[in-house]
Amino acid sequence: MCIRDCMEIKTEASLAEAEYDEMKYFMTAIMDAGELLAAHGAEVSRVEDTITRLCMAYGFARADVFTITSSIIVTAMSADGRAVTQTRRIRTRDTDLGRVARVNELSRRICAGPISLEEFKRELDVIRNGKKASVRLELGMHMMIAAALSVFFGGTGMDGMAAALSGAVLYGMLHGSSILKLNTIIQNMLCSAVTAMAVLLLVRMGIGTQPDKIMIGDIMLVIPGLQLTNSLRDMINGDMISGLLNMSEAVLKAAAVAMGFALVIIFGGTV
Repeated sequence: MCIRDCMEIKTEASLAEAEYDEMKYFMTAIMDAGELLAAHGAEVSRVEDTITRLCMAYGFARADVFTITSSIIVTAMSADGRAVTQTRRIRTRDTDLGRVARVNELSRRICAGPISLEEFKRELDVIRNGKKASVRLELGMHMMIAAALSVFFGGTGMDGMAAALSGAVLYGMLHGSSILKLNTIIQNMLCSAVTAMAVLLLVRMGIGTQPDKIMIGDIMLVIPGLQLTNSLRDMINGDMISGLLNMSEAVLKAAAVAMGFALVIIFGGTV
């Protein structure tokens, strides 16, 4: 009788350990989803809400989520009082709202009917490794947007053409510097300075006559408008730390862009 009782206790302990391991595996997948959101332009409230809903969908009784621009910390508790805590460091961030939308769609589907861990991880891998826009398409969009904004702010057709060409230079610099993994503030200043030199050179060559209107079209490509908007939304939602961090970074990026253009104008001379 004693031996059978001991065997039952060991079996229950093994089952409990297996359930706890499964909780940790699900938490890792949930953190992967949160990381995809935070790394691709989602606001803090969206990240925290999505992680919380996924935890509830997979049987956790409670989830406490703390997110800032560079880190996610989650402690989730099961119905029997066992807790799982994980931390995820967000080292790189960019803007890809398509991936954000796909993660949102996946989380809604899971909340309506939870899927297996393997399928969950497979869906996240598809989103993570999904096809991005081609270099040609991104280059064409940069050129078109720069030209349109230059004309919108008072430039001529030739100014628009110059803005398109200098916008191509800006895209090339951004793409190249991203491969080198430069600090974003230094990256913005360097790319802005090179773009300003390209604008002045184009005007001297007779392509465009108003360097200020041309530069406006290029500047708008690197102004962190989405980040600034998200920072305001975070503060309105009560996430003051994340909002202030995002706003500080956005202001520094904007200042770096302005400094890059200003230094070239000051030392290169106006046309």
